[in-house]
Amino acid sequence: MSDRFEMRRLRNRRTLLAMTASIVVHPPAPMGGRRVTADRVDGEDLGFARGIADLVGILREAGLDPDQVRLDDPALIEWRGGKADVWE
Repeated sequence: MSDRFEMRRLRNRRTLLAMTASIVVHPPAPMGGRRVTADRVDGEDLGFARGIADLVGILREAGLDPDQVRLDDPALIEWRGGKADVWE
């Protein structure tokens, strides 16, 4: 895949997430940490977070401004298997 194509794909994904973001933070994995997906974009895998700092980085990479995101906003983030304080 060319770098130009990859840049366009990332830009399109960021635009789509910024417009219709619905993030799912999945239940903790057996070894700790949680998978993060974009629910409204076919469950696209966004990354794996071991804590809030990782999640904030994933949101930033997805094109969302972490300073404008409330982690307790159920319209944006669906927490499965525990809230923001559960990582193991």
